[in-house]
Amino acid sequence: MPAPAPQITFDDFLTVDVRLGRVVKAEPFPQARKPAFKLTIDFGPEVGVKSSSAQITRHYTIDQLEGRMVAAVVNFPPRQIGPFMSEVLTLGFPDADGEVVLVGVDRDAVVGGRLF
Repeated sequence: MPAPAPQITFDDFLTVDVRLGRVVKAEPFPQARKPAFKLTIDFGPEVGVKSSSAQITRHYTIDQLEGRMVAAVVNFPPRQIGPFMSEVLTLGFPDADGEVVLVGVDRDAVVGGRLF
């Protein structure tokens, strides 16, 4: 495991906009260098619908992803991944093998809600 990142201020934390979204579409992304899915995520009226490339094929299927609530950073610049433009960074933690386990919520929460 990597060492903790350097200490930051609360104001630094506030510059990272992490929102809750609902996956409305998941599809294969065979052009990606590492196995991944293309996700279309609805973040509500303030942020809108955004796309994300996510390397989550080890633990999730397309059917498990559609309708799932996920957390993502919505204020990074878009990133070109092969032929696909990823607009948000979907968040997860590594399992024992380094594979991504998605961050989610365990109760009903507002789509588009900001992490605090």
